Amino acid sequence: MQYGVCHLSIVPIRVQPDDCTEMVSQLLYGEHFKVLEGRKKWSRIRVAHDQCEGWVPNSQFNFINELDYEALTSGPQKISSDVISHICANNGMLLPILLGSMISSSPLLNHSFEGTIIEGEKPKSSLVDTAFLYLNAPYLKGGKTPFGIDCPGFTQMVYKINGHSLQRAAEGQSKQGEALSFIEESEPGDLAFFDNNEGIIDHVGIILKDNYIIHVHGHVRIDRLDHTGIFNTEEKLYTHQLRVIKKIV
Repeated sequence: MQYGVCHLSIVPIRVQPDDCTEMVSQLLYGEHFKVLEGRKKWSRIRVAHDQCEGWVPNSQFNFINELDYEALTSGPQKISSDVISHICANNGMLLPILLGSMISSSPLLNHSFEGTIIEGEKPKSSLVDTAFLYLNAPYLKGGKTPFGIDCPGFTQMVYKINGHSLQRAAEGQSKQGEALSFIEESEPGDLAFFDNNEGIIDHVGIILKDNYIIHVHGHVRIDRLDHTGIFNTEEKLYTHQLRVIKKIV
């Protein structure tokens, strides 16, 4: 088994070993993974944080050994909490990195970081504060950053920054935590899940106070939430049908 770590700011994870295929997720700086299959130019990986699998170019990560992989997995998770900050490489060059990057890997990569770091589990109230950092970020399927993000990527990153783990897909996230019977039982920071006409859960957002929700619909935005679903006051219609509310924290 081989292992790797992302030494760049953002690397796409694709469904096939081809730059033209769908991006299923992204690696942010410092995220580490197992290499499941290696080819001349591409590797199929499984990300340690959420077990997401896909293909990345060999030119866009560094190989590491098993001991380093285990140390990164079991050690303290230090995460960048600035929307944009910089890593300094050992040659003095600066690398821009984004909110949610894994600073824990910097010593292994011989990089230094002087920005703001968040570490450990934070109180539930911090989830909403973090969510607001992504407000107006554009929708990007497979995205995980303030410059392009999808709905499960948004909830996953907000929870990750606050020390909690969510799966990568909305349907997988919906299987975590404790189900609530009514919106009135929910608290800011809980997750609301929504399904399509086939009954498949394909959307998720973070509940705010006073029956509002922050989610990704075109961009990260705030809308009304009730027992039917998400009501978009601009379009004056329901855009998503409520399926279940989950308490993760």
